Amino acid sequence: MNGIAVLAYSGGLDTSCAIAWLKEDYGFEEVVAVLVDVGQEASFHPAVERGRLAGADDVLLLDRKEAFADEQVAKALLANALSRPVIAEAVAEVALELGADAVVHGCTGKGNDQLRFELAFKANYPGVKVIAPLRDRVWTRDAEIAYAEERGIPVEAKAGSPYSVDDNLFGRAIEAGILEDPWTAPPEDAFLLTADLASAPAPTDVIVSFEEGLPVSIDGEELPLYALVGVLNERAGAYGIGRIDMVENRAVGIKSRELYEAPAALALIAAHRALEELVLTKGELEVKRELEPKWAKLIYDGGWFAPVRGAYDAFFAATQELVTGDVRLSLQPGAAVATGRRSEHALYSESLASYGTGETFPHDAAEGFIGITALETELVAARKRVQVA
Repeated sequence: MNGIAVLAYSGGLDTSCAIAWLKEDYGFEEVVAVLVDVGQEASFHPAVERGRLAGADDVLLLDRKEAFADEQVAKALLANALSRPVIAEAVAEVALELGADAVVHGCTGKGNDQLRFELAFKANYPGVKVIAPLRDRVWTRDAEIAYAEERGIPVEAKAGSPYSVDDNLFGRAIEAGILEDPWTAPPEDAFLLTADLASAPAPTDVIVSFEEGLPVSIDGEELPLYALVGVLNERAGAYGIGRIDMVENRAVGIKSRELYEAPAALALIAAHRALEELVLTKGELEVKRELEPKWAKLIYDGGWFAPVRGAYDAFFAATQELVTGDVRLSLQPGAAVATGRRSEHALYSESLASYGTGETFPHDAAEGFIGITALETELVAARKRVQVA
C-alpha cells in the first residue's frame, strides 16, 4: 500500500471519482482532498460532504479569495491580462505539511491546466510524485457517472450535461458539449455572470479609482480588491460585458474552442489602459504593450513560477508608480467604454494639444523636427535614384 495522497479537489465529478480511484486503483491508504476557495460560484458544503462520501479521509476547505485577488488578480491587472488561478500552490503546501507521497489533480492530457498544476506542484514540492488519474485512463463522462452511482457518490453531473466549467473570482471558462463545434453559436444557458445583451438596462457611468495601477474604489467607495471585483462583476455583467468566444492553441498542439465570462476583468482592463495612456511615457507604453501578451502567454502555458514572470512583474510594477487617478466607464450593452480619465500625474497638456485660443504648441519647431526625421528617408530615396540611373 502507498501512503498519503493529497488531491486538488473541486467537488465535481472527476475529482470525486478520483478519491475512490486513488484508493481502489492506486492503493493509497489515506486521501486528503483540498478544496480551494478562489471566489468561484459554488456551494462548498455539498462538495465537502461529497468528498467524504467518496472516501476521502479528510476534506480541507481553504479560503484563498483575498490571497488570489491580492497576488494573482493584481498582477494580471497590472499586465492588462486575464488571470488563471494557481490553486496547486495551496495544495502543495498541504502536501508538504503532511509529508504526502503524491499530489493529484483531475486534469486530462489535452489541456493546459495540467501544465499549470504540475509546474506549480514541482515548484513548491520538488521531487513529489504527481498523479493524473484522468490522464492514466481516459473515462467517458457517462462511464464516470455510472462509476460514481455504483459507489454511492452523489454527483450533480448527469449524463448529457452540456458543459465543463471552471470558475473563480475573476471569471468563468466554459467548454465541451455543443461548444466543441466552432460553428455553433453559444446558447444563453452557457452563461452565468453575463446577461443577454437584449435585456441590458440603460447605459450608466461608473468611476473606478486607481492607486499605483490597482483599482481601489468604485464611485468613491473604497473596497478590497476581491470585493471590488465582485461588485463590478455584477454591475458590468448586467450589460453582457465580458463575453469572449475564441479558439485557443493549447500547448499540447491542438486547438480548443473556449467561452469566457469576465465582466469585471474586461471593465477594469479597459479603465486601467485608459489611465496608463494618460500617465505613462510613449516609451513605457510601447514596451509594456509588447510585454503584456508575453506575460499572458507565459501564464497560460503554466509559467507562473518561472523567473521570467518575476522579471516581467518588476517592470510592470515600476511603470505603475504614477498610475493613480480616476477613470469614468460607460457601461453599455456588451462594452465598458472609457469616457473620461484624470490624474495629477497626467502627461497630457490641454494647452499643447488644443487647437483653440491660447494653445502653446511650438509650431515653428515642427519644421525642424520633420527635417531631421526625414534625413534618412531622403538618403534612401537618393540611393534609389542612383541605382536606377
